Amino acid sequence: MKTYTKFLVNSFLKSFLNVFLIMISLVFVLNILKEIEFFSNKEVNAFYPIYLSIMSSPSIIFEMFPFIFLIGTQFFFIKLFNNDEINIFKYSGLKNIKIILILGIVSFFIGIFTITVFYSLSSNLQHYYLQIKNQFSKDKLHLAVINKNGLWIKDSVNNQTSIINSSKINNNFLTDTFITTFDEEFNLIRSVKSNKIDIKNNEWLIYDATIFEDNISQKSDLVKFKSNFNQKKIESLFSNLSSLSLLKLIDLRGNYKSLNYSTVDVDMQIYKILTYPLFLVIMTILASIIMLNTKKTNGKVIKIIIGLFFSVLIYYVNNLMNVMGSTEKIPLMISMWTPIIFLAFVNLIMLVNINEK
Repeated sequence: MKTYTKFLVNSFLKSFLNVFLIMISLVFVLNILKEIEFFSNKEVNAFYPIYLSIMSSPSIIFEMFPFIFLIGTQFFFIKLFNNDEINIFKYSGLKNIKIILILGIVSFFIGIFTITVFYSLSSNLQHYYLQIKNQFSKDKLHLAVINKNGLWIKDSVNNQTSIINSSKINNNFLTDTFITTFDEEFNLIRSVKSNKIDIKNNEWLIYDATIFEDNISQKSDLVKFKSNFNQKKIESLFSNLSSLSLLKLIDLRGNYKSLNYSTVDVDMQIYKILTYPLFLVIMTILASIIMLNTKKTNGKVIKIIIGLFFSVLIYYVNNLMNVMGSTEKIPLMISMWTPIIFLAFVNLIMLVNINEK
């Protein structure tokens, strides 16, 4: 490795780590305040808010990485400008495009590390975090899970516990469903089988039901079943995909397909992870271009504000495209790739004459 390359890589990594440590410290403190508020009316060990904050912080930081790269790159160039090192490189024949290329390569490898190691760690910690928080939730007796055998729900209403298994979900209807209800002592009360259950509201409508009770079966055109779950709640239960590793997401996608459940959100999370290194490279290049084009601007604060402005703008545009993709207003691939392609195109335009900056 050439001396100037080693210097640039080390300087960039230091700037990146400094911003990373500042961000994770801020997130950690904010999380502690949130957990203290959550446990304010609960009798728990004082260590709990700190413990939960440690587990939830990495998942938030993962979402912030693009902006950590952007701000870290800005601080890297500020250091080069302050020490006049950028001009030394220029007089030595090292072009700006070469510096950007080196930073882009480093960002790509950090991105690979981020999705293979950091994301796996953060998703596992987030999974344990949600498990612990669920113990203190009012809904801890009401559970739902999707696996290769379909949708499973454990529901408790009026001192009765129901185990619900459905093989298909079609909008607000459960298909091929079997409901078994027990009393407080877990003695069997009755079982209900149906191929069509409307779960739009908390009072389910079971059509063409077969009821098994006291070893006798009977038919009913319509049975009403009270539940803590409805369509919206069931959909929201599986929306926190940040607690699943890439392999678990792929496995969950297969389970969703077998259940006829929409895979849009899972596909979006998978695509997001796979394209993450490329997105980080684009953010690094964008920050480099901003700094080189504002090199003559003396105010450091102004440069940082410009970077923050672009960060906020990119965040909202990216979020808008994600919402449109998740609601299927536009194809998922278009929603995922449009921000990346647009930013890459902007970078290419702004890279023209960058060596003269």
